[in-house]
Amino acid sequence: MSIARRQGGAWRAEAPRPVGDPAALAAALVAEGAPVALGLDLPLGLPRAWAAARPEPDFPAFLRALPGNPDFLRVSETLETVSPDRPFYPARGFRGMTRAAHAAALGFAGPAELSRLCDRATAERPAGAPLFWTLGANQTGKAAISAWRDWIAPALAAGARLRLWPFEGPLATLLAPGTAALAETYPAEAMRHLGVRFPGSKRAQSARRAAAPTLRQAMDRLAVIPSPALARSIEDGFGSDAAGEDRIDSLLGLLCVVAVLDGARPDFIPDDPWVRRWEGWVLGQTALPRPG
Repeated sequence: MSIARRQGGAWRAEAPRPVGDPAALAAALVAEGAPVALGLDLPLGLPRAWAAARPEPDFPAFLRALPGNPDFLRVSETLETVSPDRPFYPARGFRGMTRAAHAAALGFAGPAELSRLCDRATAERPAGAPLFWTLGANQTGKAAISAWRDWIAPALAAGARLRLWPFEGPLATLLAPGTAALAETYPAEAMRHLGVRFPGSKRAQSARRAAAPTLRQAMDRLAVIPSPALARSIEDGFGSDAAGEDRIDSLLGLLCVVAVLDGARPDFIPDDPWVRRWEGWVLGQTALPRPG
């Protein structure tokens, strides 16, 4: 996670650090008294092909009821146990598994229905992974399971003051003292908005180090002032260990939130009732999916 606090006309940003207990983090930030906006690199929403059969009116209502349905988040090892009541798959890799078979097991017309509108490829970036798929380097299903099960759903069920963008309105309208507004961010989207460029894989420290000039330029445009520790981390490429990519991704997500809060990026939400009630959207994204 990366945290920035507004001070005067600028933002003071800290170096990335482990989240720890997310519920404790949110409570501590809210206790500071200022409105809190949290960008989360995980899905907030469900595909419309799945949601069409649900009795709840929207995704926040679904999350509030989720603690009473723990089987929903159990990952199926085989297609025999995949169903709309247990959609996450597969628990491990094996020969012959396909997203087409996964979609068929859920009663979908085809694999495209596994994806939300915001998961699909645009002219600006490639497609993200479908929510219910839990295998591979770019899958997001396990992050959703962890965050929904261990923090967001129990907190909402207990009446915590969490607001979910875009389901409950534009980001600015969700901000209030004692409240945390949660929005989905996507590093692959944010880096394009910010003009941050990597000469190679973001997983490599050398590529992250080479991106330092464009990252600093983006921070200057947004009036985000790094702490000494953050400035050192940027110049170092966020470390040589496997968590280096996570550190830079958290900073990209932070800058995405700041850009929307300060009007450098529009708080765009497609005029689509499925997006606004069930699927959600990626903060700062304005490009719609490519046709087909």
